[in-house]
Amino acid sequence: MAQSNDKVELPRPSQVGEFSLEQLLAQRRSIREFPDSTLSLAETGQLLWAAQGISHAQGYRTAPSSGALYPLELYVVAGHVKGLSKGIYHYQPGPHHLVKTGDDDVRAALAEAAVSQTWIEDAAAIFVFAADYDRTTGKYGDRGIRYVHMEVGYASQNLFLQTEALGLATVPVGAFNDETVARVLHMPGNLQVLLMMPVGSM
Repeated sequence: MAQSNDKVELPRPSQVGEFSLEQLLAQRRSIREFPDSTLSLAETGQLLWAAQGISHAQGYRTAPSSGALYPLELYVVAGHVKGLSKGIYHYQPGPHHLVKTGDDDVRAALAEAAVSQTWIEDAAAIFVFAADYDRTTGKYGDRGIRYVHMEVGYASQNLFLQTEALGLATVPVGAFNDETVARVLHMPGNLQVLLMMPVGSM
């Protein structure tokens, strides 16, 4: 698809797959090796849609959200994605496109921030979940923190199962320095990094 300035339009996501949910649940495993990994733009868009895409005319997403407040923000660090230059991108669910927020390939920096788990930098792309807690706690108070943590679990499992359906590999990574990752990705101060998922081919 066309890339214009800092916006990248993503291919329309598919809603039909060749595997049953039961097969994907049985097959799903954490994988930390990504030899010669490359993703297509369509695969990248499909993964983003599975995690946080719009699935209803009223704007509801693929992962449930308490009060439909949607506190999650999803970033992609592209290393080897066909049709996508290396850099940092912020996913916009409504129009299903990416906005480029940084030109550097920061996969090695994220691996270092993740207590030197160097295999992370071998991934074709790294998907990073962050949250604006205020969107949820503004309605539910401190209980909203729990709801946000539940939500990132729903969204990351969606991404995990979609990865499996595409014949790709991933693993959730929770061990990292929050402030370093946020700084590397140039995130605004209202966001808290929650989870990283490097994705590549097996």
